[in-house]
Amino acid sequence: MPSERYRWETLEALKGSSKGQLSYSRDWLLRGEDILEGCRCPPKLSPYSGWVLDRVISQSLQETPLSRSSSPNESIPPTDDQPPSLAKTTSPASQLNSSPLSSAARSETKGNEDLSLLDTDHEVHLMVLPSKVTEVEGCIWMYEEVHRLKGKEGLRQRQEQQEEMVRAVSDMASEQLKRFDELKELKQHQEYQDLQEVMEKSSREAQGQQEKLKEEHRHRAKILNLKLREAEQQRQRQEELERLRKEEGQERLRRLYSIQEEVLQLNQQIDPNYRHKDLPRIDLSAFSNRGNQICGLVSGLIRTTSERGFPMQVDVANTERALQEMRGLIASMQQEIATAVEEKRKRDEEEERERQQQLQKQEQLKAQTPVPVQHPTGREKKEVLGLQVKAAESTMQWYQQLQDTSDQCVASFSGLTDCKDNQVKNIRMDLQKAASIPVSQISTIAGSQLREIFDKINNLLSGKSVQCGGRTVSVTHHPQGLDFVYYKLAEKFVKQGEEEVASHHEAAFPIAVVASGIWELHPRVGDLILAHMHKKCPYSVPFYPAFKEGTPIEEYQRTLGYQVKDSKVEQQDNFLKRMSGMIRLYAAIIQLRWPYGNKQGTHPHGLSHGWRWLAQMLNMEPLSDVTATLLFDFLEVCGNALMKQYQVQFWKMLLLIREDYFHRIEAITISGQMGSLMRLKQFLEKCLQRKEIPLPKGSLPSSFWRS
Repeated sequence: MPSERYRWETLEALKGSSKGQLSYSRDWLLRGEDILEGCRCPPKLSPYSGWVLDRVISQSLQETPLSRSSSPNESIPPTDDQPPSLAKTTSPASQLNSSPLSSAARSETKGNEDLSLLDTDHEVHLMVLPSKVTEVEGCIWMYEEVHRLKGKEGLRQRQEQQEEMVRAVSDMASEQLKRFDELKELKQHQEYQDLQEVMEKSSREAQGQQEKLKEEHRHRAKILNLKLREAEQQRQRQEELERLRKEEGQERLRRLYSIQEEVLQLNQQIDPNYRHKDLPRIDLSAFSNRGNQICGLVSGLIRTTSERGFPMQVDVANTERALQEMRGLIASMQQEIATAVEEKRKRDEEEERERQQQLQKQEQLKAQTPVPVQHPTGREKKEVLGLQVKAAESTMQWYQQLQDTSDQCVASFSGLTDCKDNQVKNIRMDLQKAASIPVSQISTIAGSQLREIFDKINNLLSGKSVQCGGRTVSVTHHPQGLDFVYYKLAEKFVKQGEEEVASHHEAAFPIAVVASGIWELHPRVGDLILAHMHKKCPYSVPFYPAFKEGTPIEEYQRTLGYQVKDSKVEQQDNFLKRMSGMIRLYAAIIQLRWPYGNKQGTHPHGLSHGWRWLAQMLNMEPLSDVTATLLFDFLEVCGNALMKQYQVQFWKMLLLIREDYFHRIEAITISGQMGSLMRLKQFLEKCLQRKEIPLPKGSLPSSFWRS
């Protein structure tokens, strides 16, 4: 039992050791061997004990000095690597001399030769162990060494196989790499050759396409050059045609002006008051009327063509026909005069008979036509055999007197306008603003506002200080300030008629009532208003400026009232609009008075001047488009006041216009100027039918002055 227990303790110790944790081959179980068979039999030395003892003894002899060596019977102290049960054993000599160990050594010669190849890197310290334990221990050591040797040999073989395999694989990979490189190089050569062939082919195609494009480009360039030459030739032809057209147009325009000048000169040869000491009185009014009509037609045609651009050939043809007609008219007049010379022998009888006929016709005309109101300078006479071409001498003297007054006023403040001093310039600007701004503010908003404007203008003219633009202004700031304000104020009133009244007819009445009140208190302003109006609108005199030989056409057109800018005459519609505005303002002034003024005195320029104007207009030959427009404007504004003032005589005047004078206007009116004539006709027919002339639009009622 003690031996059995000892074996189990040994196994437990081996199991708990580090080597007991190793895994061993299980082939032993397959062979059916009992691993613990050696532990059940009595202990004895195994054949491997000699190898173990040789190692233990050799190591012990090397480590233990001879001086300290003990007797063979002494026991060796146990080491840490050996179990305690193995500390006590027999002496090495006896063990070496034992037959089992020697026989085992001889039988295991081959094994020892194999074991001699092992490296003993670590020291093994073993004591003399019991035979069975030693056998087990030796078996374990032997197994481990053999297993290690087999593993090392297997590893070496595996390494050799691996190296051989690696060399084989490396050689094969090298060969494959060479074949791959050769194949790749072959493909590169093939691709390069194919690419070179494609590039050569594309280069040939591109070269062919380039040649084709060059040819096409040359063809297109040739076509474009042809087109450019054609376009340049066309442009040159157009420029040449345009230049020729302009030259022809300018030539036609010069031709028209020369024809107009010749027509006007020929018309001057027609004197309706022609007298000769050896010839009887000759009636040339028909020639004069027709000459005026031809002049009007030529002037209207030139204005129309100037607005349209250059005249056409048909316009030149029409004016040439008018010139031929004028020449024929002069020839007929001269023929008539020549015929009268042939009748010189019957002069006495013809003169007596003509005198009697003139007396009879004068009596008839006096019975049918109202006599114009007398002017302070004399009474205007109407020609028996025709209407006048020029205004009466007294009218022209009055006109010239007003123009001289205006020129003297301008000369009186020349020092103020010509001075370069900044202070004087500021005074001039302040006075001009003080005179112009209040007139621009005149409106029909309220009577109180109109009265404030009137007081402001009156105070300025009276020498009082007024406020204008935040500054104090007075005519006493300069010796010539009053004359300057007179002139600028009158100019502004007329300009308001030319612009504001022309656009808004109702504005004539508030402007006229202020102008009438200022005129009444400051008569010089009234004279300057008439002078400005007569200069801008000669039909307000009325008179028709005659063409003087050598006068430029543009200057003559300015004299007629047209605005000429850069040799271009304003349009007929705009011209008539301005003339209409000034006539309406004039018609409103002569019938209105300032309600807060001195009503005991007479109007400074009352209705008698309106009657004179109307009578003078009817005593003169009409002008195409102008006469009808101005008569309508004047009668629409002033007709109601004239009707109340002159009553029956005024209605006779309207009958004369409708029955006689209207036909004269109609005879010289062309198709494009029938609008003004139809307005006059409708106005006359409506007034004569109702026997009443309505109040003009915009007239100021009495309630206005309470606002």
